[in-house]
Amino acid sequence: MKQLIKHYWPELLITIGIWTLIGWKMGLAAFFITVVLSMLEITLSADNAVVNSRVLVKMSPFWQRLFMTVGILIAVFAVRFALPIALVAAVTPLGSMDVLKLAIDDPDTYGNYLHDIAPVINGFGGIFLLMVALFFFAETGRRHFWLKWPEKLLAGLAVIPSAKYVVTLLFFVPVFFITDPADRERVMAALVAGALTFLFLHTITLVMERVNKKNVMKKQIGWAAFVSFLYLEVLDASFSLDGVVGAFALTSNIVIIMAGLGIGALWVRTMTIYMVRKGTLLQYRYLESGAHWAIACLSAIMFLKLAHIELPEILVGSIGLVFIGSAVFASIRANRQDTTIGK
Repeated sequence: MKQLIKHYWPELLITIGIWTLIGWKMGLAAFFITVVLSMLEITLSADNAVVNSRVLVKMSPFWQRLFMTVGILIAVFAVRFALPIALVAAVTPLGSMDVLKLAIDDPDTYGNYLHDIAPVINGFGGIFLLMVALFFFAETGRRHFWLKWPEKLLAGLAVIPSAKYVVTLLFFVPVFFITDPADRERVMAALVAGALTFLFLHTITLVMERVNKKNVMKKQIGWAAFVSFLYLEVLDASFSLDGVVGAFALTSNIVIIMAGLGIGALWVRTMTIYMVRKGTLLQYRYLESGAHWAIACLSAIMFLKLAHIELPEILVGSIGLVFIGSAVFASIRANRQDTTIGK
């Protein structure tokens, strides 16, 4: 407990400070909504922190610091504020400044615009997160399999040329049919954009890692680290944009939304750094599998939204926590079995 407090005390102070300021300036109701949004963002993004740590552990200390400084600014102001405004401006006749003015002066109307482009967000985020999970399970050289038969089946795709790409394309078909005809064109465009974005970042990262093998420290530096940094930001956007839309179901106040989601983003990044420093992925062998199954479920939930099937937020958050908690428990049990056998 002392170690946790030592690591997280700055975030605790920042969180309590923001909650207190919101309550003091905007009242008890605003305080409560900010707390709820913060908790939802942290809960829904727990699997994001695990996947982040898998990427961040390969990066040099300099880029890890950038992730916690520049990265948090991008996460809060660019991804959770500026990017939704840019998306609304891109699909409506309004200009960026008009949308910004709308977000500040008439947040209810702005929220309606966000709900209108929700299919685009779900299409992009759904396919991006699906590929994150699929490419993990179909990775060569995996040593540990948590859910044995499905993971071993997916691992078999690694030896079949282009199998992962074919599986990804196959998902376009059901998504096309479950999407409203009025939204199909832009959702298909979002799917293509999400898939190409993942493939671009994934391919560049692999190329840079091969070039970076000459680095004695075996840590990503330069362009390799920069591309991984971009990958983490796009991954964060895939997780969080849907949360920005959902936040308007609780409040239309931009300040409250930014405060709640910003706190969540801060904690997700801090948890990522903590897992990197403590070697959490090495201690819990099945944790990565659990996180990627949670990501696969989140992808499916985004696709279900295209068919107007909305699951309660508490259920969505619980799915991730159940997968991660179960994976940690299975890892502890496996470690004990190894210790027993070793004796």
